[in-house]
Amino acid sequence: MSRKTPTPARPHETAEQVPQHLSLVCRADRITLEALAADGDAPAIPRFTMVAYTGEPMTVEGWRHPVVVDLEGLSIPSQRRPVRFGHSMYAGVGHTERIVVEAGRLVAEGIVSRDTAVAREVVSSGKRGFPWQASIGAQVAQAEFIRAGKSVTVNAKTFEGPLYVARRTVLGEISFVDLGADGNTVATIAAQLQESDVMDETNNAGTQTDDAQPNSERPQVGGNGTEANPPVNPVADIRAQALTETKRINAIRRICAGRHAEIEEKAITEGWTSDKCELEVLRASRPKPPAVHMAENAMGGQILEAACMLTGKVANAEELYDEKTLEAASRRFRGGIGLQELLLEAAWANGYTGRNFRDHREVLRAAFGQNLQAGFSSIDIGGILSNVANKFLLEGFFSVERTWRNITAVRNVSDFKTVTSYRLVGKDQYEKVAPGGEIKHGALGEMSYSNKADTYALMLSIDRRDLINDDLGAITTVPRKLGRGSGLKINDVFWSIFMNNAAFFVAGNNNYLTGADTALGIDGLTKAEVAFLNQTDPDGKPLGVMPQLILVPTALSAIGTVLFKSLEIRDTTANAKFPVANPHAGKFRVEVSRYLSNTQYTGFSDKAWYLLADPTDLPVIETAFLNGQESPTIETADADFNVLGVQMRGYHDFGVALQEPRGGVKSKGEV
Repeated sequence: MSRKTPTPARPHETAEQVPQHLSLVCRADRITLEALAADGDAPAIPRFTMVAYTGEPMTVEGWRHPVVVDLEGLSIPSQRRPVRFGHSMYAGVGHTERIVVEAGRLVAEGIVSRDTAVAREVVSSGKRGFPWQASIGAQVAQAEFIRAGKSVTVNAKTFEGPLYVARRTVLGEISFVDLGADGNTVATIAAQLQESDVMDETNNAGTQTDDAQPNSERPQVGGNGTEANPPVNPVADIRAQALTETKRINAIRRICAGRHAEIEEKAITEGWTSDKCELEVLRASRPKPPAVHMAENAMGGQILEAACMLTGKVANAEELYDEKTLEAASRRFRGGIGLQELLLEAAWANGYTGRNFRDHREVLRAAFGQNLQAGFSSIDIGGILSNVANKFLLEGFFSVERTWRNITAVRNVSDFKTVTSYRLVGKDQYEKVAPGGEIKHGALGEMSYSNKADTYALMLSIDRRDLINDDLGAITTVPRKLGRGSGLKINDVFWSIFMNNAAFFVAGNNNYLTGADTALGIDGLTKAEVAFLNQTDPDGKPLGVMPQLILVPTALSAIGTVLFKSLEIRDTTANAKFPVANPHAGKFRVEVSRYLSNTQYTGFSDKAWYLLADPTDLPVIETAFLNGQESPTIETADADFNVLGVQMRGYHDFGVALQEPRGGVKSKGEV
């Protein structure tokens, strides 16, 4: 298998991330040539049959891993596709008449219908036993990358990654080639031409022979023709064509005179006339203007960003950047990029002329665009650092406990003003439509709840020591700290509000249970479930919301898991009065938080627990995020004058507030 285009972009788990229209060339497994029966005096027309693709992985130049073409996604625009020699549009051989996928293979059949020198070469060499191979040209519209350790089933076969699967391709043309790129597959030719297509110019005695046909059917050579229909001499015709081709090739070689090898090869292959060849040689021989040497600046921001991700050992770099960008980053920074090198590359792109990092103040000024010179394509080093830092910021943010996210409703707010909402608890029951079709107006419930977002932020710096030490780890460590700080802050705010609930979970709201039988167990959970189900709306009617989860401190994690997963719970004491069957198995999902029993928070307890509704149905607590941004944001800039280094600031806009008391029941769990 071979490629005709530059390296393709990295394919994402989805079609959306792979560039369109890449030419893909696949080698055939088997080609058979045979001749059609002659029609009257017309010569036989050779046919071909080939297995163009066997469905196996193929090594393609420019792709980092083997490629499998999914034959189910191969589009065949027409059964009559052009057949060429060496993928050249100037070297036609014939066309296909049948292209079909059979038993996981691509099979093509067709006719050598072109009357060209290359078509005659294919037929002549084939009948002498030359092992022609074939390639198909296809456009890759969608590809999928399969990672190492993963497997995929394609063409009724299972393959192990890493490899690419070309999910959607469009067949272009088929070409005869003399050598394929896949050395593991053997291609053979069965030359089965009829004798009427085989002619020897002379026998050993020098006389012409043509014993392939009976004399009565053979075209006559000599005086049997008329003026209107001169006699036919196939041998003489072949000799004349060969002589003409030889003269053309000799003329081209004489014109090129060994000084224009590329033009000579192209002219001979594509059938140029001597006049066209001479014109191309004259054009190539024109005096060239003096070369203008300019500093090459092919380093883009995406390549620098990818180099930072690769150096920081990001696991999913292939999902973040295309194949071409990753290849360029790997090739340019083989040992990984350092912090100084990153800043210098950005400074050079912005017009900095120094060659080292000694004057790091000027390097920083240029890298951040403060001394941007006209004529240079700037690189936004602040954006690069922010993008890289955001990746590690999220790693830090998601590294802390996130139980809060599973028990809260989420609100999207557009500013920092207080927002008020009304719960549809009661007053939302359908009414019977009276005669005439008038529908009564409903009303929002009387219970209203408010919330507002605030900004929480922190700034850290990559100082002069990190820059001089060339520590790229600083741009991974600092954002991780900022991300972790944001995660800890949202936990601190959330649990401070949730646990300070002495006026929220009270007996007057019918959502607070006390006593010895409120400890977490079958009896205690049964009592809490009954209390939850007995909740009523403001009209005194059943609430109609079901409990979904149990929230427990770490000390109750084990018993909570047992109640959720175990079908039986046995009591070995003699006075056990309940059956061994667990009536709550699989009922309520268990959420565990270490904050519930932490002594730094008001209302802490290692025995109290909660039975809550799904937060999307009836939340007891709500978290508001500015513009729906649930994760923090990080920004990078050159440090102020009094700080030698780079500053990074992280900020997060959110707010937390208790909402509907009917959405949960609290059990004290102790006397």
